[in-house]
Amino acid sequence: MTTASGATKPRSPPTKLHRLSYCPECLKKQQEIDRLREEIVRLKAKLRYEQRRAQEGFFGSSTPSAKLPVKPNTAPPAPGSRGGAKPGHRGHGRRRLPPQEVTRQETIAAPDRCPTCGGVLRHKGAKPRTVIDVHPVRKEVIRYQVQKKRCGCCQRTVAAHVPGVFAKGLFGTQLLAHVAREHYVHGVTLGHVAAQLGIGRGSLWTGLHQLARRLETVPEKLLQDYRQAPVKHADETGWRTDGRNGYAWLFCTPTLSLFRFRQSRSAQVAQQVFGPAPLPGTLVVDRYNGYNQAPCPLQYCYSHLLREVQDLGKEFPDDLEIQRFVPPFASLLAQAIQLRGAGLIRREFLRQARQIKKQIQAAAQQPAQHPGLQKIQNLFREKARRLYRWAQSPEIPADNNRAERELRPLVIARKISFGSQSEQGAKTREILMTVLHTLGKRTQDLIGRFKRALDSLSEDETQDPYKLLFDPDSS
Repeated sequence: MTTASGATKPRSPPTKLHRLSYCPECLKKQQEIDRLREEIVRLKAKLRYEQRRAQEGFFGSSTPSAKLPVKPNTAPPAPGSRGGAKPGHRGHGRRRLPPQEVTRQETIAAPDRCPTCGGVLRHKGAKPRTVIDVHPVRKEVIRYQVQKKRCGCCQRTVAAHVPGVFAKGLFGTQLLAHVAREHYVHGVTLGHVAAQLGIGRGSLWTGLHQLARRLETVPEKLLQDYRQAPVKHADETGWRTDGRNGYAWLFCTPTLSLFRFRQSRSAQVAQQVFGPAPLPGTLVVDRYNGYNQAPCPLQYCYSHLLREVQDLGKEFPDDLEIQRFVPPFASLLAQAIQLRGAGLIRREFLRQARQIKKQIQAAAQQPAQHPGLQKIQNLFREKARRLYRWAQSPEIPADNNRAERELRPLVIARKISFGSQSEQGAKTREILMTVLHTLGKRTQDLIGRFKRALDSLSEDETQDPYKLLFDPDSS
């Protein structure tokens, strides 16, 4: 290259860009290879998802066992394991019933002559034998002759009070208590109870509706007890009312159960239960946003988190980063759940809880590249104030299993009855389930305690049913 003056300008040395050479066809092939590799990864992930859904159901590991498309076969018994007692074990025999459990005594006379040879039999005393039997449940129709008397001074007519029955009522308190317990506690259908007693189902429904109206003030007072509880649980499940989709809410503690049947799953239902004022204690829930505005500290359920972590490991079985993170982290969550049931003294519990909490926090701070791991770690970093309340006291569980177990009978009732047939039926169920399930937590004699309260209320309906049911001094 020459300049304007005719001098030759030296050529600049070649750069890396000048020395770079490539084959356009090879580049196209490499791009196609990369695209196909990405496609293979995507299709493998989709295949694993479809295989898991076919095996575990639409909701993955959260699918109820009754809705699993393919249930695993029963595993073969371990070699050498046999049922029954071990060889040489004598057993404990039949338990001798205490005398106070004997309700009736009879003497069975032996024959006078031998059934073999006809000889005269001589007395040799008697031996006791205890038999347990049952009378079939059936109604008892009682006709009372109720006396009336007139006052000679004020000319007022006074009639005798029929014991154990409400004014103008057809059913006695024993029958009402029995029907309510069978239907709302044990889950027996009202049609079965009606057929067993020989009473029309409509008549039983009328009796239960009237009973609920007499007890409708009790849940509101139990609500005040729930708000002041040191540990509270809450959960919800689907429930149809009058053919419309809705929800059944459960707010419970170890000593009470509060049910709500509403058409909505909005946060307003929970806000009505908790109220606007700050509350003591801790609320244990899943991560449903409807509880986030509760006026008390929250503890998120570790069982749900554990399931999500395990699902992540199942979804990416070939990802080395995930397989290094999931097993130890899932083990830490399981330890946190099980620690409360280990029977440790408070000092030892707090020491081990602090150690597990520190390990969980360290795992959540580890660098991660996979978006699934980042999502879990971000949850433990951003929601830390709702994830470690269990480490402060052995009374606070790390899981919400109490509420989920108490909801299970209601889920079974939903499968049998498909919900409530009317708004009144849902209201009756709400009141009576709240009363009976709470009473069952506070006494072992549920039917006796309930009947005595109803007897007292039938004598004077101005009494407070809450005190009759839950105040030991009033029964």
